[in-house]
Amino acid sequence: MLPQQAIATALGMSRSAVAGHIMNLTNKGLIKGRGYVLSDAPFVTAIGGANIDIHGKSHQSLRRNDSNPGSVHMSAGGVARNVAENLARLGIDCRLISTIGNDHHGQLLMRLSRDAGINMQYVHEIANSATSTYLSVLDDGGDMLVGINDMSIIDKLNAELLQTQQAMLTQSSLTILDCNLSDDALAWLIESLTNVPIFADTVSTIKAPRLKPYLHAFHTLKTSTIEVEALTGLEADTESQLRRIADQLHGEGVERVFVTRGEQGVFYSADKSQGVQELNREQRQIHNAGGAGDAFLAGLAYAWLQDWSLQESVQFALAAADITLSHKATSSPALSLAAVNQSMETHRDD
Repeated sequence: MLPQQAIATALGMSRSAVAGHIMNLTNKGLIKGRGYVLSDAPFVTAIGGANIDIHGKSHQSLRRNDSNPGSVHMSAGGVARNVAENLARLGIDCRLISTIGNDHHGQLLMRLSRDAGINMQYVHEIANSATSTYLSVLDDGGDMLVGINDMSIIDKLNAELLQTQQAMLTQSSLTILDCNLSDDALAWLIESLTNVPIFADTVSTIKAPRLKPYLHAFHTLKTSTIEVEALTGLEADTESQLRRIADQLHGEGVERVFVTRGEQGVFYSADKSQGVQELNREQRQIHNAGGAGDAFLAGLAYAWLQDWSLQESVQFALAAADITLSHKATSSPALSLAAVNQSMETHRDD
């Protein structure tokens, strides 16, 4: 708690030199606050999309080309941001790197994300730009029928901006990225983070192919059936087709592959073990299925940090996804380590 001048006098240095050292250590994540408390706990960095989500859900079966009675809900979203929130709710120090505009949505996004426990100090505010917005229409069962994203601001998260956080990134225990990122950003991250495990999310069929040149660098790939088809050019309808896809991805260098299949659960392939884990859902009302995949990826990251087995990891991640389905937003405030453990215990008893 000493003032900087007192530290400088004790060490025979100038106050400005002390301030410079403290700033560098803070940027590396080694100092957590003004009391110069040293950080020894592991942290995770999530890099990618952060946006305001606007969801419209129909009360009945959706009628096309017509006005449908329903509800409209606004919340914080974005794949990387959602993963970061889920990890924060599980008790993990997670730092988000993304971009926002200097507008009302940007201020709202920062407040909601900080309130959820995300470390937002590495988010870049871009002048004269609009914060990303994601608009989706859900059917009466909570499944997305169509979505429109206005995320051009994420293209401004380029290698030049990322370099300002390189010291912190190299200290991260795990990096999670989504392919909302530009090729410039992806290329720099892959080249710079050779000693940090990377988990990746394919996000959508349009963006999934961006990951093709970098598959060799990914420890874990989380994707869906339609997204992995766009990434590999192979059909992913059956388990045998998924095994073939996984073998191809392993051949490219991916250590672990997880393909979410909606109501059919998840296909996994890692450590010479392949299989399908079916859903064992609690009887929850599904409000929004859009964030289940993000919670699943956060669950995988949490399990990896705990050095759990593949089966334990999949079950934990599925339980986290299940809890998320019951909330209107793409991330659920009901998610916690205790809630996930309770859900897993209930299923074991069954």
